[in-house]
Amino acid sequence: MVLCAGLAVALAFTSCKSSESAYRKAYEKAKAQETNTVVEQPSNAGSETTVVAPVVTRPSTETTVVDNVDNAVVRQESVQLINGSGLRNFSVVVGSFSVKANAEGLQQTLRNGGYDAQIVYNSARNMYRVVATTYDDKASAVRSRNDFKAGKYPDAWLLYNQQ
Repeated sequence: MVLCAGLAVALAFTSCKSSESAYRKAYEKAKAQETNTVVEQPSNAGSETTVVAPVVTRPSTETTVVDNVDNAVVRQESVQLINGSGLRNFSVVVGSFSVKANAEGLQQTLRNGGYDAQIVYNSARNMYRVVATTYDDKASAVRSRNDFKAGKYPDAWLLYNQQ
């Protein structure tokens, strides 16, 4: 009985083995497709041929990266100015606190760093938001937010004031 069980297990393992020739055929087919730059249409399509353009590689220094500002996430909240010179349409928030004293501490740190930091209050969430910079246009706000995210404030986000 043990001998029969062992024989059944051995047969099961050998029957599931993939053949190397199948992999080789698939590899050769992929290589042939990769090297062909002209693909002929089937005979029923006429005598036209389709030319496939080869892939041109360029160094990364020639690649242009365009920021898609329209896709930047902006949180909309209704806030009131507590301390600062005033908000514009788009603001960069670098901290949120439930205790006003903590918000004032971060505001002072930012002001010591040369920013016109402000504190706003969201009464619906009972949170004090520390705004590092504020702009009229979204593109400038996104650039500023990205600078803060790359630096000391990786959790910086954009706020649109609903007034």
